[in-house]
Amino acid sequence: MKTNAIQKWSKILLILLGIGLIVAIFVPIWSIYLNAPQYPEGLAMFIHADKISGEYAIINGLNHYIGMKEIHADEFWEFKILPYALGIFALLCFLAAFLNSRKLLYTLTGIYLLFGVGFVFDFWRWLYDYGHNLNPHAAIIVPGMSYQPPLFGYKQLLNFEVWSYPNIGGGIMIGAGVILIILALMENRIAKKAV
Repeated sequence: MKTNAIQKWSKILLILLGIGLIVAIFVPIWSIYLNAPQYPEGLAMFIHADKISGEYAIINGLNHYIGMKEIHADEFWEFKILPYALGIFALLCFLAAFLNSRKLLYTLTGIYLLFGVGFVFDFWRWLYDYGHNLNPHAAIIVPGMSYQPPLFGYKQLLNFEVWSYPNIGGGIMIGAGVILIILALMENRIAKKAV
């Protein structure tokens, strides 16, 4: 048995991860929901790999009064690269499986984790800027108030309740990271026993 060869179940999982990452390109990655007394049915905004969907035009109109910037998909450089990044990670999953390579699995896992940390930090940075850099001439100014939506979970912002959490694509991306870590650790353990 080649010491660099990966287990059959690892190959199957890598192929499934590759398919999942391709799916993540076409479904919402993150969801942000807002509820308020004047919007009892709620407002929703969905972040995809290459666009924003949902009721973000209404959210833009409301946020204008408190000095927040409008959300426009063409301002996000991330939308230009994220579909390609997910496609490359899917391709690397397929290559690691078909080339039967532990080294490629380890490399893929490391790069994907760095990408994941960078992705989360970039999203947090955008939320921070969006909620803190306010127009000083806005119609409604609450001294000392910022409106940064939560990266994950719940937050009360004035009379709005805001929830932020992964959608289908985000769940796939998070799951892929967890599975890659498990596969890399298990394959490393098997490789050490084979020596």
